[in-house]
Formats: sequence, structure tokens, C-alpha cells
Amino acid sequence: MQPQIHPTQDIPAWHLYGERAPFPDLVHMERIIDRAAGLDWQIRPHRHTHLLQIFLLLSGQITFHAEGLQRSLAPPVALCLPPTAVHGFDFSAGTEGWVLSLPVQNFPEFLADGAELAFILQAPAAFTPGTAVHDSFMRLFDVWSGNGRFRNTELRCVLGQILCTLFRDQGIPPAADLKRSDPRITKFQSLIGAHASAHWAVSRYAHELGMSTRNLGRLCKQHTGLSPQAMIEAHLMREAARLLAYTRMSAQSIAHRLGYDDPSYFNRRFRAFANMSPGAYRRRLEQ
Repeated sequence: MQPQIHPTQDIPAWHLYGERAPFPDLVHMERIIDRAAGLDWQIRPHRHTHLLQIFLLLSGQITFHAEGLQRSLAPPVALCLPPTAVHGFDFSAGTEGWVLSLPVQNFPEFLADGAELAFILQAPAAFTPGTAVHDSFMRLFDVWSGNGRFRNTELRCVLGQILCTLFRDQGIPPAADLKRSDPRITKFQSLIGAHASAHWAVSRYAHELGMSTRNLGRLCKQHTGLSPQAMIEAHLMREAARLLAYTRMSAQSIAHRLGYDDPSYFNRRFRAFANMSPGAYRRRLEQ
């Protein structure tokens, strides 16, 4: 019996599947077996509010669930899942492949409005990858798992090559049977990126979008499973995680940088978000 796709409000939003703590890196890579084997090869329906995910599936029998629809995938196959797309999988034991997760805001040169590859954020898409793609994924994994001097620059270069190789010859019309992202959500996320640290009220965001606060709340719940305020706070906490990882700023300085007048309140919100204190989060990264 196949798992049922629950109503939108019942579908969890994760950083990575099953994890509450955000990852602070430019990208995240893992093999299918690393995540799915411990979950009886089943990934239940969920969403990611800020991640573009690319699955490179090399072998196995795979049932893919997206936005209430179900289809079988025949490897080798590449699968592109933009932020907020509800998805889940049933894998046969031993399925081989990779999952590449990209925080969209980390790659404006590729994915911002008007960028050449921005179209890949429109809707889920599945297609047959070229033979060189697996070698490129292996190269990206080598760079990602290493600590080379120019690691972040090299990650961007190899990732750009992968994206171009994957999508250059596909055309990829948005799938007619899968729901498009709403441009108002994209605009809301852009406004959050520009003004979250000023702690705008939700009503001000709604006004900028030409919507009522109630309608903005309905839109966010429908497309992300989160309230507008939760989306704003998630952005701030992700930025806090990056500052903890990549700077030596104190938690108090980070709190003020992100517009929190009370550092103890910031600490409580970060703990609620990441399930650990800012100090514990930094110590975990330094281990």
C-alpha cells in the first residue's frame, strides 16, 4: 500500500529530511543510502522552504510522490525539486544515487530572478541525465568533503558546470500536471531577505505585496506549510547559523546584527529553531 499524501497543513517542512538543525554550508551532498537505508528506504512526503534539490538516481526501483501525484522513475534519471514542492519516495533496498541540496539564496548568480537558470525553480522536472553527470557529482563531492584553500569558489564552479550540463539540452517545460510556484511567494521571500533584520511586521510585508495579512497567511500556509512569521524567523535563524559557522562573532553580536534587542530572546528562538543553543551549535561544527 502506498503512503498517502496528507493535506498541505500536515506536511512537515524540514531543513534536511528529518532534521531540525540548519546546515550552514553552501551546499549539502549525500548518497541515497546514507539517508534512506535507515528509514526502511521510504522518505515520507515533506517539503523544504528554501532548498533546491537535485536527485541523481542511478539504479533501483523508485516510486516518486509529488504534489499528490505518484509516478515510477526508471534510472538513470535526474530529478529537480524546487523549494516548497511536496515530495516523497519509496526506494527499493540498495538504490544508488545522490541528493544535492542548494539553499537558493546562496546562489543568486544562478537562481535569482532574471538569472539564466532561474527557470529550474518553476516546477519539479524529471529527465535523463547525460553520461558525464555522475563523474561531475563525484568531483563535486570530492570538493565538498575536502578543505581546499579555494573550496567555496571551486564548489560554485563545479556546481555551475553540473547545472549547465544537466539543463542545457533539456528544454524542460514545466510539468503540466505539477503545481507551479506562486510568484508572490518568491517576492515575499525576496522581501524577507532584504528586511528581516529590520523586523518588519507581517502587515507591512502584506502591504508591499498588495495583499491583506490574512491572504498572505493563507498563501504561505498553502505553499510552504508555514505562517509568514515562521518564514521570517526561519530566514533569521538560517542567517544566524551561517554567522555562527563562518565568523567568530559572539551570539550577542549576532543577535544585534539580526535586529534582536534582547540577546536572551534570540538565544531562546535559536534553541527552538535548531534544538540547541547558539554555543552548542558552534561547538558541534568545530568537532
